[in-house]
Amino acid sequence: MTGNASDADDLVQETFVRAIEKPPRDTREPLRPWLIRVAVNLSRDVLRKRKRQGYAGPWLPSPIPTDEESPASYEPPAPNEHSPAARYELMESVSFAFLLALEALTPSQRAVLLLRDVFDYSTAETAEALDLTEPNVKVLLLRARRKMNDYDKRRVELKASTQEATRRALEQFLLCLSERDAAGIERLLAEDVVSMSDGGGEVTAARQTVRGRDRVLRLILGLAAKSLVEPRSAIRSLNGLPAIVVEDVYRSSKLASRYTIHFDLDQDGRIRGLHTVLAPSKLSAVKF
Repeated sequence: MTGNASDADDLVQETFVRAIEKPPRDTREPLRPWLIRVAVNLSRDVLRKRKRQGYAGPWLPSPIPTDEESPASYEPPAPNEHSPAARYELMESVSFAFLLALEALTPSQRAVLLLRDVFDYSTAETAEALDLTEPNVKVLLLRARRKMNDYDKRRVELKASTQEATRRALEQFLLCLSERDAAGIERLLAEDVVSMSDGGGEVTAARQTVRGRDRVLRLILGLAAKSLVEPRSAIRSLNGLPAIVVEDVYRSSKLASRYTIHFDLDQDGRIRGLHTVLAPSKLSAVKF
């Protein structure tokens, strides 16, 4: 719901605090629907506040480790006649591409889409969880799916071949970067590549999205030149795909000493999206 691991941790804790301090009146009823309603409503409040306050530069999701297994979840299956057959897999729902696409939705559209199309809730279950009418749920879902059209057209399955292609691109990128091979990096980039950097106003980062191969190449080489020594780097599975975790402890205090780099590849295996998360508050779940 939030795209932010730290916010999610806080919201889960707040949900259970409310369950302890102000539990539902009828404690004989299953607690799960009440917990979901509280958690989703708190999440919607966080999203509204974030949109209202604005954000310093591009917003990117929090990196979360996915090395060992898919994000844990237990969800009741929806009745067959109402089931959307889970349009999106659970692992896909934490991917960078998916979470970025969700940012175009309103908080309520986002909640409905996740319950219906990720967790496979029926319309009735979704209405109950969100305290909405079933007609409202249907309208919100229709609008949310329309806004996800562009994502659906460019959607890439997180299968083994995608994982391997991404890992190869990351390894080649690191090799070229260590050798300051500008031509090699240029070959890795798609002509219409887009670079987004999220410093969250905490550390120095590009405040605007950088578009085009030439401009992104200049940005990469310029940032690499600021490192006094070669930083430590490792490839980890984050948000369903291999990504780079970097530690550069010799950087100045205004520059991120730790960050992650994520690739989105096109059909030819070139980098069409380069996402760098530098905000320290967003890296709480990532270990080197």
